[in-house]
Amino acid sequence: MSLDRRFAGAMGHLLGPDFPSDIALAVSGGGDSMAMLTLAHNWAHAWGVRLWVVTVDHGLRPESAAEAAMVAEECAALGWPHAVLRWHWDGTGNTMDAGRRARLGLIDRWRGSIGHVLMAHTRDDVAETFLMRLARGSGIDGLSAMAACHHVFPSEAVPGEIAGDLPPAPAERSPGFLVVRPCLEMGREELRHYLRTLKGRWVEDPSNEDPAYGRARMRRLMALLETEGLGRDRLAETAVRLGSDREALRLRAAELWGRVGRAHETAAGDRSGVLILDPDWHRQSDPATARRLLGGLLHYLSGADHGPRAEALDGFHDRVASGGGGTLHGCEAAFRQGRLLLFREQAAVAGQSETIGPETLWDGRWRPAHRAFDGCTLRALGENGWRETAPGRAAAELPHRAALSLPSIWQDGTLLACDGLNVGPGGSLRSRFDEMWPGGVREFLLSH
Repeated sequence: MSLDRRFAGAMGHLLGPDFPSDIALAVSGGGDSMAMLTLAHNWAHAWGVRLWVVTVDHGLRPESAAEAAMVAEECAALGWPHAVLRWHWDGTGNTMDAGRRARLGLIDRWRGSIGHVLMAHTRDDVAETFLMRLARGSGIDGLSAMAACHHVFPSEAVPGEIAGDLPPAPAERSPGFLVVRPCLEMGREELRHYLRTLKGRWVEDPSNEDPAYGRARMRRLMALLETEGLGRDRLAETAVRLGSDREALRLRAAELWGRVGRAHETAAGDRSGVLILDPDWHRQSDPATARRLLGGLLHYLSGADHGPRAEALDGFHDRVASGGGGTLHGCEAAFRQGRLLLFREQAAVAGQSETIGPETLWDGRWRPAHRAFDGCTLRALGENGWRETAPGRAAAELPHRAALSLPSIWQDGTLLACDGLNVGPGGSLRSRFDEMWPGGVREFLLSH
């Protein structure tokens, strides 16, 4: 079957039958993404969909600006709008991880009303990622194949320049966007052969052959593994099977949460961000599902891109299942009346404060619910706040340690509101997570 037909089949499966009127493509200029651009061009004309192409120039190589210009030329020839998003790395953190975050954050700023962004990950990427994560000792989540559709929610605006065509602005902006990978069942060499046949253009990123990068090393290793029956296809198939097993664990964890867990709410219905498990939660299912649930709850509370590592989670699970507390992944576990409470660790949010305005986001999660507190400070409650909340403590039923990291609003050293401890008018803050996962913790567990 031709690549055009396979691409059309993948798009129909992932987004059909009622396709969005506008779809974005992230195109770097490499062979995979340029082939995807050509495939999408042919498909879009047949289905009446408008494409918007975006190139993120990370500025990490001197050739990157010329590569972005090449993509712009190809888009002009094909008749599609194009924009370049320029990011300037500040030199902190891991380069690859910082670049990935910047790419998603810049695309989110640029996308306007578009809710779907195509990315050209291939079967080779699945196999290489499997090997890289196997070397790190990853569990089933890390070893599972990347999803063909994945909702991402960039947590903050990324500074950078946007030059080129902008999609239409939305009347109401949706939280995050859907990454769609229609080329996951295609091989890298297949896509390059497609371009060569059509005399298409692309550039080769020299970092793909640089042994300083883990992915480049895995590509070399895969050539050796091929002779032993562990080539790209076998590794990718294994990752896909593990993905099916991961989905089964997600379902079991979500079902267990429905029986033994709840999000803490005040008498007024405000959510505090504290999660509660029944005393016998770990006896209600098998150990693997219990660990899955616990890891998912820590992932949810922390707001991190990934959940805790498998080895650390194993030890944490054993401690709390035997009645002990502890901290992991920026979260803490404590007990009250036999129930397990999970909440943000105070040390993880200490020192974080935001002056409240229209775009305020504290701890990657909490926003002011209205403008009445503009100019005030949003931060963790802390010890000073705890001393001021005595009237609301009994009704809130939260212990001292859980209360210290609650979001609260202050003005000139005076506590104005802490929904979790019934201080203030109530409904002062809302969680960004409620926008991202309207179905609450259960929806999160089913998608992570």
